[in-house]
Amino acid sequence: MKPIALLPLGLAVLCGVAVSQEAINFRVQQFQYPRVRIAAKEKDDALRRMFADKKLPYPPRAILFRAFKKEAQLELWASDKAGDSLTLVHTYAICATSGVLGPKRKFGDVQVPEGFYELDWFNPQSNFFLSLHISYPNSADRILGSRANPGGDIFLHGNCVTIGCIPITDEGIKEVYWLAVQVHAAGQRHIPMEIFPARLTGEGFHSLAQSHPNQPELLAFWSNLRQGFDLFEKEHRLPRVTVASDGRYQFGEVHDADSR
Repeated sequence: MKPIALLPLGLAVLCGVAVSQEAINFRVQQFQYPRVRIAAKEKDDALRRMFADKKLPYPPRAILFRAFKKEAQLELWASDKAGDSLTLVHTYAICATSGVLGPKRKFGDVQVPEGFYELDWFNPQSNFFLSLHISYPNSADRILGSRANPGGDIFLHGNCVTIGCIPITDEGIKEVYWLAVQVHAAGQRHIPMEIFPARLTGEGFHSLAQSHPNQPELLAFWSNLRQGFDLFEKEHRLPRVTVASDGRYQFGEVHDADSR
């Protein structure tokens, strides 16, 4: 493959999009880490082919990740313009899990969170090759979970071990991390990460209801998540997500992915 060139300092263009000095500095800073350079070298061509197969530009302008705990799958969605309908690009296997179906509510419960999050910071020196931090606890978790200690340090990462995180193997995280670096540098400051107990289709929700009888509070929580799931399924556009005073998610009109 061709070597990955660092962008020159000053205002530059990345794949036809003007990017700021801050974005350039971010990409340059990330590329200083050996594992990021390995990910770029090994996965750039594969990612380019993956997006070409979907007739999408590489890197895309907006991405979304959706995790399904029961199915052990992580979906990557993308579009060539922020606010446009997204296309399913690839599905990664989640190779290990901990806890049971249901949200994370406190430190030490070994649960994988459920809800609407962002990948809010990059860890190029992770214990699990590379990792992206999931913004747990969000404002809903702080209302519904432990006020004393809801826990934290939840990541999307490599390897195949976990206590509350989402591992997708070293090969998987190389692709996801390098893509996220480029998308962030191209302007998407907020990368959505949605985590569901299962695919919340009619059949999927019915199965959850049957396997969790006499748990009305849990089913009400999943019914709330399903509202956001259904809204995305209609047009594959990101809804606006806010949190009510009682911790419920509220969903509004579709919007630019970067303003989530």
